[in-house]
Amino acid sequence: MEFTTRKFLDFLGRAFCLGLCVLFWSLPALSQAAAAPLVAKAPLPDQSPSAFAHQASAQQDAKISGKVVDQTGVEVVGATVTLTRDDQSSGISIVTDEEGQFYFFNVPPGPFHLTVSSPGLASQDFSATLQPAESLVTPLLMLVVATQVTQVEVTLTPEELATAEIKDQEKQRVFGVIPNFYVSYVPDAAPLKPKHKFELAWKSSTDPFTFGAVGLVAGINQAAGRWSGYGQGAQGFAKRYGASYADVFTGTYIGGAVLPSLLKQDPRYFYRGKGSKASRFFYALASSVICKGDNGRWQPNYSSVMGNLAAGGIANLYYPSKDRHGAGLVFSTAFIRMGEMAVANIFQEFLVPKLTPNLPTRAASHQ
Repeated sequence: MEFTTRKFLDFLGRAFCLGLCVLFWSLPALSQAAAAPLVAKAPLPDQSPSAFAHQASAQQDAKISGKVVDQTGVEVVGATVTLTRDDQSSGISIVTDEEGQFYFFNVPPGPFHLTVSSPGLASQDFSATLQPAESLVTPLLMLVVATQVTQVEVTLTPEELATAEIKDQEKQRVFGVIPNFYVSYVPDAAPLKPKHKFELAWKSSTDPFTFGAVGLVAGINQAAGRWSGYGQGAQGFAKRYGASYADVFTGTYIGGAVLPSLLKQDPRYFYRGKGSKASRFFYALASSVICKGDNGRWQPNYSSVMGNLAAGGIANLYYPSKDRHGAGLVFSTAFIRMGEMAVANIFQEFLVPKLTPNLPTRAASHQ
């Protein structure tokens, strides 16, 4: 019995030792098995349609490269190359490297446009269409020296400007017929030289309408019996015609050319065209006794007043003897002409512009 018990205990000891050995040798495997659940499995490739489309697009993207040189063939470093496409609101810009080369990667296929620019050089454009997965090399892009355009501003001298304005004034005719040369619709018109003043006087006194108007006045005077010393008939009409024209000629030349040149005054009426009606009315009245000087300042119109007096004095030389009244004729003629000028100025301010078609300088007067 004792022997049997000992054998049983001996068997248990050996079994225990064998179990420890098996456990010892199986520990690494158990450790790996225990750690295995903690290792993440590699994710499976995305099988969604968008992923397939992205991979397909990436495989179709193309490449664009090229080189930029100047007109001598030297590489242009730092030139800006801008890639634009129809389906993009803005472009992508890069600069050329030390060899003048540029590269665009991952460019979707389709039409595209390149713009190459560099300071001091004229821009260059290039357009083409990319095929899927194409590596397109552009032709050599050459930038030439930009053409320098020099803008020259041509300005007229005051004398040239006055000449141009006079030519415009000589086209002014009421109803397209009656000359209206002594009115300026440009408030800051260039001052007239003496030659301009004499040109206006000659143009006005020799205009066909002036000859016709003088004949009408002579006929009215003859019908009214004025200057009876001239008689009637053709001879009387001729004398009245000569006297009437002499009045116009002397008044125009002395008051509009000779004295304005000597006194440096402007013989023209300057249309105002703005302000209240009352202010314009009094301006027109005052313009019969004041005028602009060649220096642009307003001053007493000595030329007009003295011109009317001179014309009245000269009239005493050719009027019939019984119609000569010495100083009385001179001053009465001068005052009558000043009154006529005041009335004419009022018409110029309010009525004449409406009756004068295609005024050459009307647009300038309203600026």
